[in-house]
Amino acid sequence: MSAISLKPARDQRVTVPALLRRKRGARPISMLTAYDFTFARIFDAAGIDVLLVGDSLGNVVQGMDTTLPVTLDEVVYHTRMVARAARRALVVADLPFGSYQVCEEDAVRSAVRCVKDGGAQAVKLEGGTAVSSAIARIVRAEIPVLGHVGLTPQAIHRMGGHRVQGRSEESARRVLEDARAVEAAGAFAVVLEGIPAQLAQSVTDALEIPTVGIGAGPGCDGQVLVMHDMLGFSDWTPSFVKQYASLGALAAQAARCFADDVANGKFPGEEHAYS
Repeated sequence: MSAISLKPARDQRVTVPALLRRKRGARPISMLTAYDFTFARIFDAAGIDVLLVGDSLGNVVQGMDTTLPVTLDEVVYHTRMVARAARRALVVADLPFGSYQVCEEDAVRSAVRCVKDGGAQAVKLEGGTAVSSAIARIVRAEIPVLGHVGLTPQAIHRMGGHRVQGRSEESARRVLEDARAVEAAGAFAVVLEGIPAQLAQSVTDALEIPTVGIGAGPGCDGQVLVMHDMLGFSDWTPSFVKQYASLGALAAQAARCFADDVANGKFPGEEHAYS
């Protein structure tokens, strides 16, 4: 395996129009979550197309059971770090629960903060028909929107947990209607999460905008994973995740070696001291 340079990527910057041209293209869209400068810089240099500052930070960074307590201030804070590192990737900030549901004005204000204070180039929000007017209003403010339908974690209480959506005929119809509403409202792409592969393929075929799948099979125009799942930091990963490394185990081993060296007087050595 060849080493990845951490120098800033020299490829042309990924833009919303460029992603729209990837619909049904030969090169699917790659998207990973990122929450800090270090990993954003690594992923950007590796050629990831989109860095998503997901409200999943509540789970994987803050240790909470759900994404619901995440605040807009926290998303802006993490987005600022990711945007500082990105030289090629499109940076998308996730609008957290409560920042866009009350009224369209709140939605626009929240999106503006993510762009103006956080440095994002686009925002993501969950829901379909119910939030289509908010999407349209944000788009009219010249802020690109990434939609998100199917399994939407902010609706965990209504759904009764992280349950696959679209398995019944009625549920599948709602997913398709939501995706079409997101497209009609002006979103440039839509995440399809936790739905059967056949339904994801049907939605992808029905839309003119790209779809990005997570637990939605291979038929989407792109794929997204949570970085902690992909890199093996999580104690448990969903069945749809492909784990590309086991960094959690490596980090634990390194920490044990450090602790042993300190306890046994092997660190620091003479070579680690100033004269």
